[in-house]
Amino acid sequence: MPDGAAPTRRRWLASTALGTAALGALRVPPSASADVAPGDAVSGPAPEPLASLVRDMAVADKVGQLFVTYAFGDRADTADPADVAENRKRHGVDNAQQLIDRYRLGGIVYFTWSRNLRQPTQIAELSNGLQRAALGRPGGIPLLISIDQEQGVVNRLGALATQFPGAMPLGAGGSFGDALTAARITGSELRALGVNQNYAPVADVNVNPANPVIGVRSFGADPALAARLTAAQVRGYQEPAPHGAGVAATAKHFPGHGDTAVDSHYGLPLITHTREQWERIDALPFRAAIKAGVDVIMTAHIVVPALDPAGDPATLSRPILTGLLREHLGYDGVVITDALDMAGVRQKYGDERVPVLAIKAGADMLLMPPDLDIAYRSVLAAVRSGEISQARLDESVLRILRLKAKRGLFADPYVDPGAAPGRVATPRHLAAAQRVADRTVTLIKDDARLLPLPPGPGRRVLVVGADENATGVLAGAVGRRGPSTTPLATGARPGQDRIDAAAAAARVHDLVVVATNRAWQVEEQQRLVGALLGTGRPVVVIAVRDPYDIAYFTGAPTYLATYSFSPPSLEAAARVLFGECEPTGRLPVPIPVAGQPDRTLYPYGHGLGYGG
Repeated sequence: MPDGAAPTRRRWLASTALGTAALGALRVPPSASADVAPGDAVSGPAPEPLASLVRDMAVADKVGQLFVTYAFGDRADTADPADVAENRKRHGVDNAQQLIDRYRLGGIVYFTWSRNLRQPTQIAELSNGLQRAALGRPGGIPLLISIDQEQGVVNRLGALATQFPGAMPLGAGGSFGDALTAARITGSELRALGVNQNYAPVADVNVNPANPVIGVRSFGADPALAARLTAAQVRGYQEPAPHGAGVAATAKHFPGHGDTAVDSHYGLPLITHTREQWERIDALPFRAAIKAGVDVIMTAHIVVPALDPAGDPATLSRPILTGLLREHLGYDGVVITDALDMAGVRQKYGDERVPVLAIKAGADMLLMPPDLDIAYRSVLAAVRSGEISQARLDESVLRILRLKAKRGLFADPYVDPGAAPGRVATPRHLAAAQRVADRTVTLIKDDARLLPLPPGPGRRVLVVGADENATGVLAGAVGRRGPSTTPLATGARPGQDRIDAAAAAARVHDLVVVATNRAWQVEEQQRLVGALLGTGRPVVVIAVRDPYDIAYFTGAPTYLATYSFSPPSLEAAARVLFGECEPTGRLPVPIPVAGQPDRTLYPYGHGLGYGG
């Protein structure tokens, strides 16, 4: 915590309607375990002080609490010309500090592309700077600082923090304890950076192999498995240390995005599940998240006619957000929309109406509207005209403030930047991530009885893959076991010249390891694998994302799935190749026959040990 931060915070609390009594209620109690750090989940105050605070807030401040967006820059007061230019272009301000002051924001979300995430000390200092900007305003309220750190394919921090395999690999491992560990470590590292909310876990049940946006972000196709691991991750993120991380979890995307063939970033998906199917498939993980006490649920920009025949996306549907989520499932936590700049929510209504309709539907927080000024003024006008009642506005603001109090932000929203580097990507955390990854690899096919490979020198191995970095990591892992190893990155869509070059290289090697990445929808990768198989050299195919690729080159004799190209997953693949750990993962989704989704090539739960 920065020098002087705690006294400043106490003076502010004493000056607000919360009063000094509320300060004691909002702070971590003295009797709490020494393992409970600032930001851990603690009992919130009685509702009266927060309700009093809401009543005393200006309407403009209340409306600001509903919004979460991004700002460019690695400092709250950035003066970097590139950051200033982007902030002016998108928000009409120079930096995050001005953005918070102008719109009284309830939260900020971090991204790599907005240049927020450079290194641990910087991120922690940015978080503190944002909190100071929020609290420096008259009647200022601490911020929710959020990130999409799902792990696996959605990993904003990369090598700055501990990398875990992601949801579907955890589904393949099937371990409640491993899912909890991944969330607990991820969350504890986020907390050290001043991030108090993670937009995870994904609670969608991926029953559609052609899903272009969820896929391996889901735990799998079994609702019971997804429910169990969703609950584990909610606990891992939210429970106080040492059993949890003390950050807010966000179960997404309600009412369930797992059976879509359209990416809601670019279109509006239609879900044809009946109400009975929804109850049996999609609802289970959200019920489990609610039972586990999830702080936040994120909406989906999808149309589900069985749940709302009006054809509105769920984000804007009162029958779904209020009728199903609030009343039917009994959820009274914070509801946040998925990003409002996505095409799925913008097709039917204009950008000025979408945020108003989302609040009327039952949402509390509005994430990343495409034009913050239009969105803010539209909601403010709707409140002043009575379209959104004061009572409805206060209901959402009170939920938001309760969440902030629960996460300890009124007591102390700051972190120690100097300590951050020693709390992220630690040897203990990295070792834990590797142990988890080692239990997720699935051996789907080994007709050639090729595995395990003998370690040691003398063998020449060609490692082929789409991505240069991942190919290099995998080649390095194989090379450490003794073989002379050559990495060859082809790109995700290799042309015929690259395919021919890869085949030529294969002919002068003793073994080929080829990593595929969504080859089920990339014909060029399918041709590449076919050419490598045609060389007559032994070939091991590793699907480093969706496991469905094998359906498009069934002649491959040896096939593994890691469901992830994170470094621990690639290391785990090498360990399985050389017999250092057993391939204990089991398919958390069925693999259908290519072009025949109703026929199963490999069933749910399939997985081999060495020797078939």
